[in-house]
This record gives sequence, structure tokens and C-alpha cells, in this order.
Amino acid sequence: MDVIVCVKRVPDTETRIRVGEGGSAIDPAGVKYIMSPYDEFAVEAALRTKEAAGEGEVALVTFGDDACKETLRAGLAMGADRATLLQGAPTMDGLATAKALAGELQGAEAPLILFGVKAADDDQQQVGPMTGVLLGRPCVTGVTSFELKDGKAVCKREIEGGVEVVEVDLPALLTITKGTFEPRYASLKGIMAAKKKPLDEKPAVGAESRITIEELAYPPERAAGKIVGEGADAAPELVRLLREEANVL
Repeated sequence: MDVIVCVKRVPDTETRIRVGEGGSAIDPAGVKYIMSPYDEFAVEAALRTKEAAGEGEVALVTFGDDACKETLRAGLAMGADRATLLQGAPTMDGLATAKALAGELQGAEAPLILFGVKAADDDQQQVGPMTGVLLGRPCVTGVTSFELKDGKAVCKREIEGGVEVVEVDLPALLTITKGTFEPRYASLKGIMAAKKKPLDEKPAVGAESRITIEELAYPPERAAGKIVGEGADAAPELVRLLREEANVL
């Protein structure tokens, strides 16, 4: 069973982000970069799918600069078989990224293409579905688990108050979210093996962005807290403040 996983290099979610000089980009100094956590779920799903089938290949694809090789090597260390770097400059334009990925994946024989449900940096949830449309593949988003049988992917999605089951014909594209596919840790053997696995580089095609970031700004400072009293005697005043000032009651 061949599976392709599209991944993205993002700042570590625990990194303190600062606005860089000029105000239109972050300051990269001291920022640690990782594979987007949702993409790790997708890689784990691909590895389990291959293992369940007993044969096949897991291939990784990313769009970015040379620094993305580290991200791809991390996925190879988890167990993926090969990787491809589409060289270019990703932007906030999700369609441009989708076109770059679709240009590489058009005609791919792998019956399953996986994405993380969203990138941890821009949180747009656009690229996976857009790529699915460009490739003409059915797409299911926010998948927590799935199984393949009789040429179909039976996917489960968590919705308010229950679980939704969606069945699509293969070949298909799925975006994976937190659920069944808790990512494995890379072993020392896997890390060493990753250095020898194929990592191809090629220019991205059709990735011209139509979006420009003009300014980044920090969120507004949180207002100082207020102590209204102690014990049960403070309850009436607390209720009044919640009703009249906070407008939450």
C-alpha cells in the first residue's frame, strides 16, 4: 500500500515568537522548527497503513527551502521510505501551496494522500482540501481514524455529540487530526537509517503567491485581574460584575 504524506516545517509550538525587523515577518533568531504536529499524525497514519498491508511505500513531500530537509529527515527517521523537497518560498497563500503540491502529485499512483488537518503556524485548514480539488480526488477532512477495505476509505470524524462516518472511493485524500494516530518516537536506528534514505530536490511549479503580509502585531495585553472579596460574601459582587461589565451572564 503506497501512501504519500504532505508535511510542513513550522516553528515549535512552545517557541516564543517575536515580530522581526520591518514588522511583516517573525524574527527567526532562536526559533526552533519542527514538523507540524498534525502532519506527524498523518505520517503515523501512513506508517500504520503500510504496516497493516504488509508492503508498500510511504513517501513524504514538502514545499519550502533547504531548511525543510531537516523536517523531511525527521519523517524518514519515523519510518517513511523516501522524501521530496519542492524548492520554493511558502506564503500565506494556501492556493499557491496547493498548486505547488498538486503539480508534483498529479498522476501519482498512490491510492492515498494524507495531510495534517492544518499547519500549526497559519491554522488555515485550506491546503489539503484545495490539493484534493486540484487533483480531482475525493477529500475527507478532520479524520481521527480510518480503515481501507474493498477499494474504499471508511473515515471517522468527531462532531459535536457523536462520530460521523464518511466513506469515499480510492484514490482519495484525507486530512488527519488528533485521535487514533499518536505519532511514534524515532528510534536511534531510524535516525541513522534516515541519513541514507532518498531525498530528492526539485523546483516547485506553479507556486506564485497572490497574498502579501503587510504587518504582524502582538495580541493586546490582557487586562489586570480584580479581586472582589473572599468566600461566599464575594458572590453577589462577582455576579454583578459578570453581568454588567463582562456581559457573560
